[in-house]
Amino acid sequence: MSILYYDLWAEYSDMEVRKNNKLRAYDINPVCTYPRQRFIPELKRNGFNGEYHNILPYDLFTAILSDSRAETLLKAGQYPMLRHYIRSSFDIERYWASIKICIRNGYTISDGSMWRDTIDLLRHFGKDTNSPKYVCPSDLKAEHDRLMHKRNKEIERKKLEERIRQAKKHEKAYRKLKGIFFGIAFTDGTLQVRVLESVAEFAAEGTELHHCVFSNSYFLEKNSLILSATIDGKRIETVEVSLKTLEVVQSRGLHNSNTEYHDRIVNLVNSNVNLIRQRMEAA
Repeated sequence: MSILYYDLWAEYSDMEVRKNNKLRAYDINPVCTYPRQRFIPELKRNGFNGEYHNILPYDLFTAILSDSRAETLLKAGQYPMLRHYIRSSFDIERYWASIKICIRNGYTISDGSMWRDTIDLLRHFGKDTNSPKYVCPSDLKAEHDRLMHKRNKEIERKKLEERIRQAKKHEKAYRKLKGIFFGIAFTDGTLQVRVLESVAEFAAEGTELHHCVFSNSYFLEKNSLILSATIDGKRIETVEVSLKTLEVVQSRGLHNSNTEYHDRIVNLVNSNVNLIRQRMEAA
């Protein structure tokens, strides 16, 4: 349960001016407002023309009276960025050069938060954030999503590299546990199924399919044998076979889901467990 607190009038107490401590106690949520308004000349001088642009009056007034950056954003018509700046209180100096380029090129930032994320991503990839080509995208959301996808792929690649580095510590143990099964592979003409032959392959399998076959150290499970089901080299599902019962324990696709090939994979593995049994008997 959350509690929203607002200061209340203390009846019969003396009137006094109190400091706004930013607890939103002075936020105005009116039922109706008096239509005639008068403003000090400094507000008009700093760009206020009677429109609040979905910003609380107190926040807008204090910003444009005390912050030249906010004043510039208001005068330049960069209302979404102004709103984001006032609400988020981030270090706008880091983005100011790029904002000025937008202003000079007549580009209105449609979403302050998304644009700021885009600038951060451009910097990460070493792009020139002083170039209109990058800071004034015609489709902000599409550019943001493209960069985010690229960044996520980079993160996944680094995770895989780290997992493979960690996997090297366990390769010898895995080879000792399951080496007798290496080379087992079979197909139904479309699906190819084979035993994973290194811990690095567990890392790649878990990273691509986003499941826990690597992170939960299935390569150290004494009574489990892990196989990979693929089509034309693309991983479809990861299969666990019990070495006690020689039955499929589980078969998982992307994010632990069952794919359209799930039943075919399970049936294919179950019909070829004799290959596993033969290796166990020969050991």
